[in-house]
Amino acid sequence: MYEGAVQDLIDELGRLPGVGPKSAQRIAFHILATDADDVSRLARALTEVKAKVRFCEVCGNVSEQERCRICADPRRSSAVLCVVEEPKDVVVIERTREFAGRYHVLGGAINPIDGVGPDDLRIRELMTRLADGEIEEVIIATDPNIEGEATATYLTRMMRGMGIAVSRLASGLPVGGDLEYADEVTLGRAFEGRRRVEV
Repeated sequence: MYEGAVQDLIDELGRLPGVGPKSAQRIAFHILATDADDVSRLARALTEVKAKVRFCEVCGNVSEQERCRICADPRRSSAVLCVVEEPKDVVVIERTREFAGRYHVLGGAINPIDGVGPDDLRIRELMTRLADGEIEEVIIATDPNIEGEATATYLTRMMRGMGIAVSRLASGLPVGGDLEYADEVTLGRAFEGRRRVEV
């Protein structure tokens, strides 16, 4: 649609997840209208993140060192392991300040439609970590969707008989939500995960 460099930029931006053709076009024209120094800073940040950031050798989280800050922190409990799909999930859980254990990042979820099987994830590395006998509990915190459920089921089967307590994050009704807007699956989960109230 556009000529040369502008169309190339739109095409490259359009390849980013969650960026459709119109958003890519809007971002491209924003970059064109932006000061050259701001664009240079963006380009430098993109180059630096590719050059400096790697995945933690222990858990698979993003890090600029061989070990991420969580794996390197001696105050974190090594007996409890929270299994998540992506590094961004670690950030979300850390914001709650409720979890003081360590993590294992799978790098995605089982999704046969997209050709992602167990061998494409960091499941082998997880099983190696569990084999050393230090971990007493595994909390599976995959997304509450079809892929996340399939991954959680697969992991649960793999850990059966290892003598490790396995739990899954509770899911159900959100705080502040209305019952009438809840779908059947969410409502069903809320019933399954109900807790007794002391009276």
